Amino acid sequence: MATQIFADDVQEEKGENARLSAFVGAIAVGDLVKSTLGPKGMDKILQSASTGEIVVTNDGATILKSIALDNAAAKVLVNISKVQDDEVGDGTTSVTVLAAELLREAEQLVAKKIHPQTIIDGYRLASHAALKALESIATDNSKDPKALKKDLQAIARTTLSSKVLAQDRDQFSALATEAILRLRGSTDLNHIQIIKKPGGKLSDSYLDEGFILDKRISTGSPKHLKDAKIMIANTSMDTDKVKIFGARVKVDSTSKLAELEKAEREKMREKVNRIKAHGINCFINRQLIYNWPEQLFAEAGIMSIEHADFDGIERLALVTGGEIASTFEHPDLVKLGSCTEISEVIIGEDTLIKFSGVAAGQACTIVLRGATEQLLDEAERSLHDALAVLSQTVKDPRTTLGGGCAEMVMSHAVEDVARETPGKKRIAVDSFATALRQLPTILADNAGLDSSALVSELRTAINSGEKNSGLDLLTPGGGITDMRELGVVESYKLKRAVVSSASEAAELLLRVDNIIRSAPRRRDRM
Repeated sequence: MATQIFADDVQEEKGENARLSAFVGAIAVGDLVKSTLGPKGMDKILQSASTGEIVVTNDGATILKSIALDNAAAKVLVNISKVQDDEVGDGTTSVTVLAAELLREAEQLVAKKIHPQTIIDGYRLASHAALKALESIATDNSKDPKALKKDLQAIARTTLSSKVLAQDRDQFSALATEAILRLRGSTDLNHIQIIKKPGGKLSDSYLDEGFILDKRISTGSPKHLKDAKIMIANTSMDTDKVKIFGARVKVDSTSKLAELEKAEREKMREKVNRIKAHGINCFINRQLIYNWPEQLFAEAGIMSIEHADFDGIERLALVTGGEIASTFEHPDLVKLGSCTEISEVIIGEDTLIKFSGVAAGQACTIVLRGATEQLLDEAERSLHDALAVLSQTVKDPRTTLGGGCAEMVMSHAVEDVARETPGKKRIAVDSFATALRQLPTILADNAGLDSSALVSELRTAINSGEKNSGLDLLTPGGGITDMRELGVVESYKLKRAVVSSASEAAELLLRVDNIIRSAPRRRDRM
């Protein structure tokens, strides 16, 4: 009689079955997103089962985090795409596809009775060689501001060419580059506000200096202000009622009720006076401002803005150099914000408030216009990817070439290492090179081109020393072209993250020989 070790609700997969489960899950995730790769990649509609909400996207991280997965290996690939999104902002599909292709190759090697540890050793050798080759072809134009700006625009154009903004990529790449250069080396994208306003078309989008708050100025307040001293607050500005839970006040005449109301109003007047004592001419509150305090501010010539959403008010505090206040007894301890001008602007059919000449001079707002909410959401995701990649490139200004060029150079370097590697390890190194060649193959397939002919032609060009060759997927009838001349430039940091993360994820899953599924341990109630 077999001894039962695990509880009844625990499932265990061992050895080959566990490995097969890991391979199948990872490869399925790779196949799911690979059709979105490249400038001719397709989009996916994601519909929520509970709310029916629709998302149209080709962003790998957005697709993967929106899908409920049961397979453990598939979840590992979701995690690497999320890390890639957080670290670099783009390349989420590439990293998932490369990890899946490495595991697809590994599956065939395991079937040939090659031990997983041998494959891992081979993959480590190969990834080291690939990253060394990538570094050798990276160029750095940080000493020349004009060349750096040209590189940044080319990177933005390459990033956006696979997104919904592709048709206006020249406009948006210039817009993203200008926004990032204003940050003067900072990677804090909070200084760049993105406002989405349905209506018009994508090409009507523009960049505006300063900060735009999607709110209205209160009734009776000045609509235009110069040299603003701004207090940003999160405090209740309703008429201060007796705020004791369950309290009852009993009065025997209407005059007593009037006295109570008068006391409340006086209490609010005192609060407004304490706020005015800070020497401000603009008061912005996270909460509502009722009619009475609004009137008091208007009489004092102070512009008041109510119900500024928390994300908006935090960003406003950041760019104007102020801090959010909630008590007003110590004016010397409150840090006020400042800007040269506050005015109302009309975007589409809405009136918004523009803060010009803010203390953080690098702050700017990108106003996105478009036909539908879904289009604007995807445009924002696309633009965020471009901004994130550019901010990282300013930090590490090295660039490499896209269009399958970098992958093919790395693949060639890995093949050279394979020739010098003895034993079964050599087969694993060769498999890594094959997986790298799959990325340009998928790019060509998604563009409806003859991938086998194009990739073998590209391989020949790279092997014969034409290190700038890549796939021209945008020009009709385009074949193998010089990527530097075509302006298909990518961030070195992005490519390095894709290769290192994908190889580490593949290595992690190759080590698996047991999958144990169990419900969380129940707590016995006392």
